[in-house]
Amino acid sequence: MGEIVIKGSSLMKGYLKNPKATSDAFKHGWLNTGDIGVIHPDGYVEIKDRSKDIIISGGENISSIEVEKVLYMYQEVLEAAVVAMPHPLWGETPCAFVVLKKGEEGLVTSEGDLIKYCRENMPHFMCPKKVVFFQELPKNSNGKILKSKLRDIAKALVVREDDAGSKKVHQRSIEHVSSRL
Repeated sequence: MGEIVIKGSSLMKGYLKNPKATSDAFKHGWLNTGDIGVIHPDGYVEIKDRSKDIIISGGENISSIEVEKVLYMYQEVLEAAVVAMPHPLWGETPCAFVVLKKGEEGLVTSEGDLIKYCRENMPHFMCPKKVVFFQELPKNSNGKILKSKLRDIAKALVVREDDAGSKKVHQRSIEHVSSRL
């Protein structure tokens, strides 16, 4: 995996009246896209995630998009977004924000159900340590999920491990978050 950089005559020359943003985006004539990807043997470039959305947990890079793909495979999940939350031992750990489908009678999904499902379908270090349920995820006017707002909420959550090794999620003081557990 690496950051995707591009160069060509059809690219912009820079940001209008913003030389700092231009120098941050361009290095040696190459535009840093902010996307992380891999090049396959056939030359196909696959975008894995945005560099700011990569979660670094204990030195392992976790793609939030890969965790979200697994969450979307769960039959009751309508929407999902994954961001980093603080962890005292690993630095960061995945935190999932989920909207469940409405009208699914008889089906009740808990935080434990989703974490168990993730542990069965991906490496354990990639699994969310916390799932927060929302009625609706914050979005911009184009319908894009605002991960920046979710990052702010996740910063207020902390995973603590006691002496027995069991995980406990503590919530710092935030009034605007409701979690259905």
